[in-house]
Amino acid sequence: MNTENLMNEAKGLSDMMITHRRYLHSHAETGFNLENTKRYVMEQLVSMGYEPIDCGKAGLVVTAGKKEGKVFLIRGDMDALPFPEQSTENFASANGNMHACGHDMHTAMMLGAAKLLKNHEDEIQGTVKLMFQPAEELLAGAKDMIEAGVLKNPDVDAAMMLHVMAGMPFAPGTAIVSAPGVSAPAADYFEIKVQGKGCHGSMPSTGVDPLNAAAHILIALQEIHARELGLNDSAALTFGSFHGGSTANAIPDEVVMQGSLRSYDQDVQEMLKKRLQEISCGIAETFRAKATVTFTSGCPTLLNDEALSLDVEKYAKELLGDAGSFSVRELNARDTTKSSSKSSGSEDFAYVSHQVPTIMVALAAGNPAAGYCYPQHHPMVRFDETALPYGCALYTYAALSWLADH
Repeated sequence: MNTENLMNEAKGLSDMMITHRRYLHSHAETGFNLENTKRYVMEQLVSMGYEPIDCGKAGLVVTAGKKEGKVFLIRGDMDALPFPEQSTENFASANGNMHACGHDMHTAMMLGAAKLLKNHEDEIQGTVKLMFQPAEELLAGAKDMIEAGVLKNPDVDAAMMLHVMAGMPFAPGTAIVSAPGVSAPAADYFEIKVQGKGCHGSMPSTGVDPLNAAAHILIALQEIHARELGLNDSAALTFGSFHGGSTANAIPDEVVMQGSLRSYDQDVQEMLKKRLQEISCGIAETFRAKATVTFTSGCPTLLNDEALSLDVEKYAKELLGDAGSFSVRELNARDTTKSSSKSSGSEDFAYVSHQVPTIMVALAAGNPAAGYCYPQHHPMVRFDETALPYGCALYTYAALSWLADH
C-alpha cells in the first residue's frame, strides 16, 4: 500500500472524525453506562456496511477482511471520567462527565480506521478486528470483553492500542512505539473500612475512635516504600478518599478510605497487597478497632511483545517518517527528553497483552508550546484534533502491513 496515498486518504476523513469526536466529547458517558455512545458508534459502523456485534456489557466488535489469514485486533476505548469539564472548548460536555483522557479521540480514530479498512477491504490479507471498549477507566472493560469472547471467533493473533497524550513536546500525530516488556504498571483499587464505636466527643474513653486508627494506618502504610521495597523496585500507593464522621462533637462508628496501588512487577504487586492488608488490620487492632480491606478492581502489567514492537516501529516509520515516529529506545537515548519506556498510568488493555502479542503506541495530541498545557485527567485538558488522521492511518497501516507480513 502506498503510504502517501493512505495518509492523504486519512486526512480527507478529518472533518468526519472531528464531527464524531466532538459529538462524543459533548455527550460524555462513563464506565459501562455508554448507551448513547454505543448507539452512536453502532450507527456509524452500520452506515459503513459493518454488522456490529455486542460484546460484553457495553462493547462492540466488527471485522474487516474477505480473505483467509491471521487476525489483527485494534482497540479504541469509549468511556469518559465522572467529573465536570472546565475546558474552554465550545463543544465541552455539560453533563457532569468529561473525556479528560482522550477516549473520544480514540473512538473517532477507530471510526476513521473502520472507514479506511472498508475502502481497502479487498487488500486485507486476513482479518482486522475492531474492538470498541467500555470501562477502561474502571480497569474493567477489556477483561469483560475478553470474557465475552473478543479474542475468539476468529481467534486474535496480535493486538495494538493507541493512546493520545496531552502535554507532549512533539508535533500532533507523532507516534511513540513502546519498547518490548512492561510499559504500564499493574494496578489495584482498594477500600479500607475501619470499624470503631461511636460516642460523644466529650467521652472518648467510652468509644473506639476509627478516625485515629485510620490516620495511623495511612501513615504506617508509607513505611512499605521506606523499608520493604528493594533498591530496584518501585511502586505508587495513593489514598484519594478518606471519609468518616459528620459533626465536630461526636466520634463516628466507621471510616472508609479508598486508594490505588501500582507497580511494574506482578510479584511486587502481590507482596504490596499482602502487606497492605496485614498493616491495616494490625494497626486497627492496636487501637481497638477492626479493619477490612477490599480490592475492588485492577489490572496486570501491560506487556509489549518484542517482535510486534519491532514490526510496528517499522510500520510507523514507513507511514510517518523518521521525524514523525520514534521508538521509546530512541527517545531514551536523547538528552532532550525525559521520555521513559514505562507509563505511570495503568491500562486495562494489559489483560489482552497477557493473552496475545500486544503493542501500545502513544500518539502526541497536544504540544504545550501550542497552548495544550494541561495533562490527562485534568478538568481543563484539551487535545489537538489535527492528530486524528495520523492515528487513524496508523491503526489502518499497521493492521494491513502486519497481516501482509504474516
